Amino acid sequence: MADTQNKETCTHNCSTCSANCSSKKPESLIEPQNEMSNIKRVIGIVSGKGGVGKSLVSTMLSVLMRRRGYNTAVLDADITGPSVPKALGVSGEVTGHEKAIFPLKSKTGIEVMSVNLLLQSEESPVVWRGPVIAGTVKQFWTDVIWGDVDFMFIDMPPGTGDVPLTVFQSIPLDGIIIVTSPQDLVSMIVKKAVNMAKLMNIPVLGFVENMSYAICPDCGKKLNIFGESKLDAIAEELGYDILGRIPLDSRLASLCDKGIIELLENDYLDSAADAIEKKFAE
Repeated sequence: MADTQNKETCTHNCSTCSANCSSKKPESLIEPQNEMSNIKRVIGIVSGKGGVGKSLVSTMLSVLMRRRGYNTAVLDADITGPSVPKALGVSGEVTGHEKAIFPLKSKTGIEVMSVNLLLQSEESPVVWRGPVIAGTVKQFWTDVIWGDVDFMFIDMPPGTGDVPLTVFQSIPLDGIIIVTSPQDLVSMIVKKAVNMAKLMNIPVLGFVENMSYAICPDCGKKLNIFGESKLDAIAEELGYDILGRIPLDSRLASLCDKGIIELLENDYLDSAADAIEKKFAE
């Protein structure tokens, strides 16, 4: 009855209306990027749990897309476990002015912003409560002057809590890639991440499996350290593609430790880069 009365007197100007009618559109929480930034596509790298390799995938994809001639950037939203600057060999003093700050760049020109670049020591812990962390992530989007960025990859914190929710709601994601491992819990964890993306109307671009296997240095045989992968069955069930499998590779780990991941020489995520380029490149 109340909804009928509202329709009879409706002025079709929701911004001045206090009625809670069914036709009223929910207010968008998306924050605008800095007016001096030009970010074209934003892809979130997510997982349902920590320690599966989101930072590795974020940095590898930024390197691969950069090699293909695109301007790339990594926004490190994993505030309490920031490792992107280390892998890309980025360090130094962040500069800016009273209204904005500038990201730092890797040797090949990948733009990076991380809380580790703002701390006195990269080993200093970030002992902040959730709202402060979420606010910092939002500021990395609104207060950083990113350049002309074709693809920004956001290294998300694990899980489905406050900070991932802030990213989903306040940053205009064009899609997410879910990173997982071949362990038994993968079904539940992947489905949690997929369901959160669906709830927030964010497209899932596909899955990447990290620590997928190992290669015996003596015979070259592929070894399934964590058992047979369950991801193929899950991907088929949910209707998404597997965009890549990253093995346990000591050479790749060494490149990250030395801050020279831009020198990577493997094809582990070439399919993921192909999928991104096919879907988004103009």
